Amino acid sequence: MNIILREEARSDVLHAVDGYEQRRQGLGAEYRDALDATIARILRFPLAFEPGERGLRRALVSRFPYALYFRIYPEAIVVVGVLPAQRQPGA
Repeated sequence: MNIILREEARSDVLHAVDGYEQRRQGLGAEYRDALDATIARILRFPLAFEPGERGLRRALVSRFPYALYFRIYPEAIVVVGVLPAQRQPGA
């Protein structure tokens, strides 16, 4: 199955990477690695993440206070946002 990051999700990722790089050089790359591992987990076990509000599923990023919010469709998994774990997409 394919995974698609909507434009908003891509923007969320770039913003977080920039913020982490400003804190410490290389921290943005570590965040990207953790994000890639989370995406791999979603692809391997998409149904392990319970649907929540508005049918969105949430996968936490290890080591970083972020979550990927996604929906499962027959043809692909669509990530709609990558936000601080306490925020909800659209909030």
